[in-house]
Amino acid sequence: CPSEAPARTGHVKTDLNLLLECLKYQMDCPMSQKEALITIYSICQQNSEASEYFREIGGLMFINDLAKSSVHCIVKEAALFTLGIIIESNVYCQQTLCTPALFEDLISFLMNKDSGVNLKRMSVYVILVLVSNNKNGQTYVRETGCIGLLLQLFRTTLSISEIDLSDENINQCYQLWSSVCSTLCACVNNPQNDNQNICCSVFSYAKEWLESCIEPEIVRPICSFVGLTVANNTYVQKYFASVRGLDTLAKVLIKLMHDSYMSHSSTKLAVVVTKTLDACIANDSTMGVVLAKYHTVSELLKLLPNDTLDTGEKISIILTIGHCTEVCGKISFFYYFLLILKLKYASVVSFHLTLELQGKFIKFNILRKKFSRLFYV
Repeated sequence: CPSEAPARTGHVKTDLNLLLECLKYQMDCPMSQKEALITIYSICQQNSEASEYFREIGGLMFINDLAKSSVHCIVKEAALFTLGIIIESNVYCQQTLCTPALFEDLISFLMNKDSGVNLKRMSVYVILVLVSNNKNGQTYVRETGCIGLLLQLFRTTLSISEIDLSDENINQCYQLWSSVCSTLCACVNNPQNDNQNICCSVFSYAKEWLESCIEPEIVRPICSFVGLTVANNTYVQKYFASVRGLDTLAKVLIKLMHDSYMSHSSTKLAVVVTKTLDACIANDSTMGVVLAKYHTVSELLKLLPNDTLDTGEKISIILTIGHCTEVCGKISFFYYFLLILKLKYASVVSFHLTLELQGKFIKFNILRKKFSRLFYV
């Protein structure tokens, strides 16, 4: 009921005021502060208006100061998580806290030998929401040296020889490592920026991971990181190829294709690897030649008819095949077109494929019901 909305808003504001006062007057009671912080982030989560009001009454900066000043680990962790939730839900809160000073504070948390894994994970989460879709945040993470620390965590947090996620300690380290991967993805994307060139320094480590383990928990984060780091960046794409990253991805695809006959998850993971391969060669088709010795196109043709794949996944495979064969020139065009005809769907499917053929872009918008009707000769 519209008339109830102002009343609900009033209650939320009253609650936030009371919770802020509770935080201020319970400095000697960490459990009470933690409970107040939990309630605050539950109110502000996905509630931009509540987050903005909390910022206006000084709550955002108070929690920021609390995270730095509290001697209690449980309060620090809860304060950082609450900051992250509020930043994520309101762009003005993101702009308010996105300063070099906060990045430096987060660096100190990550470097402190007394910081536990969970506190480090909360610190990484705050970095994630500060840089997400935020050019200023992506600049500060670079200029403060924070991205270098994230790359160090990427290299050292998890041991390649110890990936038993049923072990609680290892699982905690994995959760931190996974958060670092997500944050590095946000550092290089939307907008794409100079951080891509910095992040390619850990490609050799990413390659070692993929050579040692093809479990989804490892392959998905690494493929996301590699795919976004190389995206639309010819220099980084060439560097990835120079450390034999393309070779490794092609080998992983072969392993997954072998497993896919028995495993649905391997099939889905093969598509993830395919998309990453595509990002690695999209801007320089000559690099697709590297994949020829692994018969990558043949592997993709085996993957394409799989009934468990949706339309978007099949289109991704077709696009990758197109980039793999693009260096063949005109032959690529006809080969590509035949692949499109090979896909048969009952419903109307509309999609755009852009091919570079003899230096010109040709755009296709293909509407299909049944090939017998559309391609009648």
